[in-house]
Amino acid sequence: MHLLIPAAGRGRRMGAKKNKLLLPLMDRPLMSWTLEAVAAASSVSWIGLIGQPEDFPAFEAILAELTLAVPVQFAIGGATRQESVFAGLQALPAGATQVAIHDGARCLATPALFDRLSESLAEHLGAIAAVPVKDTLKLVNEQRMICATPDRTRMWAAQTPQGFAVPELLRCHREGRARGWQVTDDAALFERCELPVQVVEGEETNLKVTTPVDLAIAEVILRKRGAT
Repeated sequence: MHLLIPAAGRGRRMGAKKNKLLLPLMDRPLMSWTLEAVAAASSVSWIGLIGQPEDFPAFEAILAELTLAVPVQFAIGGATRQESVFAGLQALPAGATQVAIHDGARCLATPALFDRLSESLAEHLGAIAAVPVKDTLKLVNEQRMICATPDRTRMWAAQTPQGFAVPELLRCHREGRARGWQVTDDAALFERCELPVQVVEGEETNLKVTTPVDLAIAEVILRKRGAT
C-alpha cells in the first residue's frame, strides 16, 4: 500500500511560527513519530510526504535520523489539505493501485492500524479509521440553538489513515475540483461521488495534534507506551 502524508499546513491553532510538525515532542520533531509509525507498518511500501519547499530541508534531516527502510518521496503541497492530497496523488509511482492518506499531525497511530486499513482495502474501494462517538451530539443553527440530537449509536468520529483505490480517488478529486467541492477529508469526496466507504476500528489514542494541549497529551501517551 502506498501512503501519503499531508504536511503542508502552518499550524495556526498551535500558535507556532513554523510548521507544527517540526515542533518538539519528547525531544524529537512531531513528524518523526508519525513517519516512524507509518514505516513500521508491514503493509506500507512507499511514503509520499507532501509539504512546502521551505520545510523540505527539515524533513530531510528527520529522515536522515530515522534511516527508514521504506522509500520516501517529497511532493509540493497546495493551499488546502484537499489540494495537497491531489498533488500527492499526482506523485504516486506508476502502477499504484491502493493509497492511504494519513495526517502528519496524527503521530500516535500504531503500525497495526495501518495494517488493518490495508486488509479492509483488499475487499473495499474505500476504508477509513474511525471510533464510535461517546458524547451526546447536538445539531445547532447559526444562533447556536439546538435543532436536533442525532442518534449517537450510528455516529463515528473519523480519523486517518483513510485508504482508497487510486483510480476512484483520483476521479473523485477531479470531480471535486470541477464542481468546487470543499471537503475536510477524502472520504467525503467518495461519499459525494456515491462510492462506498467501510469503517475500520480506529484507536482512541489516535488524536490529531492541533493545540498545545494536544501536544502535552501526546507526550503522556508516548511515555506510557515507553517511547524514547
